Amino acid sequence: MKLFNIIAAVLFVIFAGLQYNDLDPYIWMPIYLYTAVLCALAAKGKFYRLWYLGGIAVYLIYAVYLFFDRDGVLSWATAHEAESITQTMVADQPWIEETREFFGLFLLIIALLLNYIYDQQKRNKAKRIEVKRS
Repeated sequence: MKLFNIIAAVLFVIFAGLQYNDLDPYIWMPIYLYTAVLCALAAKGKFYRLWYLGGIAVYLIYAVYLFFDRDGVLSWATAHEAESITQTMVADQPWIEETREFFGLFLLIIALLLNYIYDQQKRNKAKRIEVKRS
């Protein structure tokens, strides 16, 4: 899990840096950096379950919005026949930009969820060991 978190932290810092030229870097840079910091802390063995849940909740709400928005993922998948979102780095169509953002949130949610589950399992194991000692 340590290696996963180191890699995730580095990638999310890079992703945050790539947002600098985006139309809304003030939204996306903190979003990526939030998860990068939590992954870096997890790599050091420090887990913050409530921070994971808070991030997951915020990201899920935003992802649902991006999914159902007029130019969101649903529009991309249906009205625009799921055209490639990787053609160029310039997203000249709003449904491409919102679909990319949706999948970015999906990656962030996965990272936070994996850390939450790992920490939960670690806590449960510690409780079982403590019960056996009693």
